[in-house]
Amino acid sequence: MSDDDDFPPRRTRERLQGWVDDFLAEDGDSGHRIDVMPQEGERDLDTGLVVMRPRHSEMPIYIQPRAYDDPLWEMTLPARDEEVTMTPLELGRLAALVVAAVNLCTYLQFRSLEWDRRSGRRGD
Repeated sequence: MSDDDDFPPRRTRERLQGWVDDFLAEDGDSGHRIDVMPQEGERDLDTGLVVMRPRHSEMPIYIQPRAYDDPLWEMTLPARDEEVTMTPLELGRLAALVVAAVNLCTYLQFRSLEWDRRSGRRGD
């Protein structure tokens, strides 16, 4: 069964990678790494998880649909066990990362809504 025949609509890793590639083609290189990671979903189907990181840091921002079959997306900044002290330049880089993640999250949400509607499986 292809993901186009699946109900409700699924955002496979391949579909998400295509959307990320489209985003990068439109938005250009933001200086951040964007990876679409494997993530098992319901019925063991790959639903995808997008991870954005600054190029020279391992601090990730996770971007994903709120839930299975939910067209709305959310971002997660993982908790830290200790406080993080930053210079103004480092904090500025963090702010740029958050803005870039917001732009990507918004783009992925728009693409999900657009794809869900085109698939005929979600109303306007």
